[in-house]
Amino acid sequence: MIPLPSKPKVSEKIDNMAIFEIAGLYPGYGVTLGNALRRVLLSSLEGASITQVKIKNAPHEFSALSGVLEDVVMILLNIKKLSFRSFSDEPQTITLKVKGEKEVKAKDFKLTSELKLSDPNAHIATLTKSTADLEIEALVEKGTGYEPIERRERAKSEVGALPLDAFFTPVRKISFTVESMRVGKRTDFDRLKLKLETNGVLTPEEAFKKAADILVAQFSLLTEAFGQTEEKKEEVAEPKSKSKAKDKAKKPAVKKEKAKDKAPATKKVLAKKPAKKLKK
Repeated sequence: MIPLPSKPKVSEKIDNMAIFEIAGLYPGYGVTLGNALRRVLLSSLEGASITQVKIKNAPHEFSALSGVLEDVVMILLNIKKLSFRSFSDEPQTITLKVKGEKEVKAKDFKLTSELKLSDPNAHIATLTKSTADLEIEALVEKGTGYEPIERRERAKSEVGALPLDAFFTPVRKISFTVESMRVGKRTDFDRLKLKLETNGVLTPEEAFKKAADILVAQFSLLTEAFGQTEEKKEEVAEPKSKSKAKDKAKKPAVKKEKAKDKAPATKKVLAKKPAKKLKK
């Protein structure tokens, strides 16, 4: 039987970055688990991101705003970096209205009660004139992984609405290494080190657990599917075996009855034979 590894442990943690270590993996299982966890962490964790933006006086993404240092393309790139935690499945609309010479940050957005911003000090734009103003309306939606504009199916957008590629996943970086280690007399067992960094919406431990839960759910479905067929076969086999046992139990009783019926007949025959000899 394949031995189980030791429990995962966090060997190092700095802010939203953590290194997980799993020791005692059977040879080859380090790469197997590392690839599976990496794929799920990047593509399957749920998060919230801005999917559409409307900027006042910017009909398209190549516009320039008066009194704003960045052009619309740079502002959109800064907005795409924002990460949210949404407590509702419904899309949420947030707004930003700023006037005067100042640096615009993510905390200047007015959020709904269902949203939480992971990095309030993220840079959005810089207003360079006292007469400058910036008004932004953004749509925040929930999703998983990365979703380009082309994959999103929606009705015709409003005039001035700028759709964005959405980075829903709370994972920023994920990498793993596999080392050889000794277990007993063997030196070919694996030690998996997985380096995980999140955007602050989830802690590395929460992201790791969610990814493991997703994998367990996928594999448990496979085992349950084949486990049910085997259980049904056993249930069908049990009644047959019981009926056979009952039949076997009945058969000896019939034989005994027959034996009892024959016994008196033989005695009568034996009794008659001596009587005939006496007459002669």
